[in-house]
Amino acid sequence: MELRTLRYFVAVAEELHFGRAAARLHMSQPPLSRAIRHLEADVGAVLFERSPVALTGAGAVLLDEARDLLGRAERARVRVATAAGAAVLVVGLLGDSADPRVTRLARVHRERYPHVEVRVRETGLADPTCGLHAGSVDVALTRGPFDETGLVVRELRADPVGVLLRADDPLAGRESLTPGELAGRRWFRFPQGTDPRWQLYWSAGEPREGPVVRAVQECRQAVLWNGTVGMTPLGHEPGEGLVVVPLREVPSSPVVVAWREGDDNPLIRSFVRVAGVVHRE
Repeated sequence: MELRTLRYFVAVAEELHFGRAAARLHMSQPPLSRAIRHLEADVGAVLFERSPVALTGAGAVLLDEARDLLGRAERARVRVATAAGAAVLVVGLLGDSADPRVTRLARVHRERYPHVEVRVRETGLADPTCGLHAGSVDVALTRGPFDETGLVVRELRADPVGVLLRADDPLAGRESLTPGELAGRRWFRFPQGTDPRWQLYWSAGEPREGPVVRAVQECRQAVLWNGTVGMTPLGHEPGEGLVVVPLREVPSSPVVVAWREGDDNPLIRSFVRVAGVVHRE
């Protein structure tokens, strides 16, 4: 029973969908399906019901065991890295790191890997990869969408979004809004050269005019001082004098963990695993 096959199994068990699991593993679906069938033959039990995909009783037992085995393997790799003096992980965080899950992630990671030194690089909104493409961080906890070329990206959750308005804005009392109802407004936007997919998402799919911002606080100040509008996750505290109105017709904002393809640093794998656990809680 190979660790790689167990990782495949865990991905399918968590996604309960072979296609999504294959995308998460950056592989095609047929070899993933074959690997699961071989694993079932190896353990002598059916692990998944098909159509729809669901864990069998045997699959649920193996899921607990697989997570334990994978966790122990990762901890062994981290201990070796620590013994070799290489237990430093540089983590990029996008913009505002006040997300309570980031605080919980830091606590759980510290409890599980107390000898790993984590160096945090908080980056502005103009680089959604938080320095991954530039090579200045090992792993990023950020938001999509952005250019994923050369990166492995795993979604942790998706947050609904709203529009950030001044509290005295005529639209501030609305239960919800659509991008079309904001078409005539000035929006805060990111600097020229920012990833086009990222820029387009945060302008609700349309080119916009308005002040250029590079940080979360600059977004808020642009709204507060100038009556500009812009998108923000619904769960973010807007600050005094500001409100967030839910925005319809815009997909939720994915929170993701990302790292460079081919980087087999065991500290990255352990960080990604803990991030997944924290976001499933």
